[in-house]
Amino acid sequence: MVRPMTSIITVLRAAVPAALLVLAPFAASAQSGSAPQVVTEHSRATLMLSKSVATPGETLWAALKLELDPGWHTYWRNSGDSGLAGSITWTLPEGVSAGEIAWPTPERVPYGPLMNFGYSDKVILPVPLTVAPGATAPRTLSLEAKAMWLVCADICIPDEGGFAITLNVDAAGTASIDAAEIEGALAALPQPAPWPVALSKANGTVVVTAGPGVAIADSSTVTYFPYDGGLIDNAAPQTVEKNADRLTVSVAEAPLPLDLPAQTGGLLVMSPEQPEASPIAYSFTAAAPAMADATPLAAPQTEPAGLVLAIAFAFLGGLILNLMPCVLPVLAMKALSLVGQGDNAAAQRRRDGLLYTLGVMVTFGALAVGLLALRAAGAEIGWGFQLQSPAFVLVLVYVLMALGFSLSGVFTIGGGIMGAGQGLTQRGGGAGAFFTGALAVVVATPCTAPFMGVAMGFAMTQPPLDMFVVFQGLALGLAAPFLALSFAPRLAALLPKPGAWMDRFKQVLAFPMYASAAWLVWVLSQQLGPEGFAAAMAGVVLIGMAAWTWGLIQDAAQATARRPRLGIVTGLAALIAAAGLVGAVADAPGIGARATASEDAGIEPYSAARLETLRGEGKAVFVNFTAAWCITCLMNERVALNTPEVKAAFAKGDIVYLKADWTNRDPAITAALAAFGRHGVPLYVLYPAGGGAAQVLPQLLTAGSVLAALGPK
Repeated sequence: MVRPMTSIITVLRAAVPAALLVLAPFAASAQSGSAPQVVTEHSRATLMLSKSVATPGETLWAALKLELDPGWHTYWRNSGDSGLAGSITWTLPEGVSAGEIAWPTPERVPYGPLMNFGYSDKVILPVPLTVAPGATAPRTLSLEAKAMWLVCADICIPDEGGFAITLNVDAAGTASIDAAEIEGALAALPQPAPWPVALSKANGTVVVTAGPGVAIADSSTVTYFPYDGGLIDNAAPQTVEKNADRLTVSVAEAPLPLDLPAQTGGLLVMSPEQPEASPIAYSFTAAAPAMADATPLAAPQTEPAGLVLAIAFAFLGGLILNLMPCVLPVLAMKALSLVGQGDNAAAQRRRDGLLYTLGVMVTFGALAVGLLALRAAGAEIGWGFQLQSPAFVLVLVYVLMALGFSLSGVFTIGGGIMGAGQGLTQRGGGAGAFFTGALAVVVATPCTAPFMGVAMGFAMTQPPLDMFVVFQGLALGLAAPFLALSFAPRLAALLPKPGAWMDRFKQVLAFPMYASAAWLVWVLSQQLGPEGFAAAMAGVVLIGMAAWTWGLIQDAAQATARRPRLGIVTGLAALIAAAGLVGAVADAPGIGARATASEDAGIEPYSAARLETLRGEGKAVFVNFTAAWCITCLMNERVALNTPEVKAAFAKGDIVYLKADWTNRDPAITAALAAFGRHGVPLYVLYPAGGGAAQVLPQLLTAGSVLAALGPK
């Protein structure tokens, strides 16, 4: 399948040669070509300008025209139950600024039980461009834009393209050949409502009230399109009442209502009875309706009775985290350092234990502060939110690979760039202990241990101080084993005596690091697809090259007391290229669970609308809240959910399996987790046939526990 060249592949083609050309380490990166038009498999995108010559101080219009194959559609600013709105990112010269997309009137796009909002055939997305009054004239400017859009039919394909177009600035403006087409699109845009509009909510119904002053023919139909998701049930019928010069539209609220900004709004689209007549859309902004009467799903499990119980649960969860495969290699690496201290270093062991604990607590404290800041900003986040950032995942891959290379003896930790980051975790003394504790927290975030779910769910709903204290309880649990080993001489006596085996064991510890990095590369491929995998593998090669080069530099310096400049330049070039890949990954669009159907037979992607439909039909439903970066989730699927006996029980009981994939950030899934008092995965919920209360299964599953929850067969 022919696909457009993406930003990641562009950076790969530019960055990798720059690192590998030893004799030309400062070679400039190649840039991908751009043009006014990009053709993809099912769409054709064109960047247009309303004027080819603009005057200083003037506002003109740029527009992205999308022409779609028959049967395919793209999405409005609020995509509805599924899909993703398009976006345009501008790179403009000084003196030119761009506004937001002026979204045309959408249409309802039904897909099974879902209702999406978007466009078919052709859509023009105008964007205002303003030339500063003091802009130099005459002058020729190059305008560049990167656009991303999703096209869907039976499947969805994310498309993107880079565009470049020329604008002249002169004393006399001149219309372009695209002016008429853009003016037609602007004339059809929704116009501000000339009468007051208010939003309210009561008894599970959202009501839009317009008027007085509304004039509408009795034969016209009216449709409400909300600006924000999570307000209405998009697929529900809308009831319209016309009373003199007032209009009321009523629609059921969303099955899982989401928090809204203080001001929201939408469109009221009035469609005449005559099919040849164009609809008229009115835009409005109004105060968001109060959500006090929203009824989220009640949490089936018992919440902690108080702060003390939540801290105890967090402490137990932190203890169990030490046994998780993501944390155990780090703990083993630090335990090895205790062995090397011998029998006469009790004070040093205690100091290391305390500083390791301090590193864990400070990092958990920083994580809590970050979560609080994002929550205060209105973000829907939860435990493990860092790994929903592909750039963070790639940086973590680099850190683990660098640690592995050091343990394997490719280079030794010392001063300089390579020792500035990962070296802190392996160097001797208090700094090494502190930063090993910090690393343990970073690699622990993909894991959710038993007891953690309830404690974290409690913490995320509490005031800032209580949340911070619960996080510190989790930190103490994670740090407790190493702290006990540091302070208890009898436990330390159980460790083997120092010897030649230590160097070999250190090399063995490199392989869990490599395995963890390989798993994170797979996570990145789930987030960004093959391009994410390619970026990660290229980055691993570059980090390996930098580590190997630095090892050569250290060997040369030890032999001659001189460091070869060419080797230093090569190593730095590799690191710079690896950093460039992180930037490319940060800008890359995620695949998203909604954009790709599950490849597992019999498993459907989760959506609140689909769950509500199935429950309305009286079906039994099992929902698996999971993520590719959640080790516990993957283990549960391997040992329980994917076993033949459990699959047979699902089929025999006619149980619909929905998979809520939280690998990439998804506010709808975050809200569904929060409704059960959870802010992390895994979560397993079974809805019985015919209605009734939902049942939450344990966080650690066995085939037997799942079969028991499904009931007698």
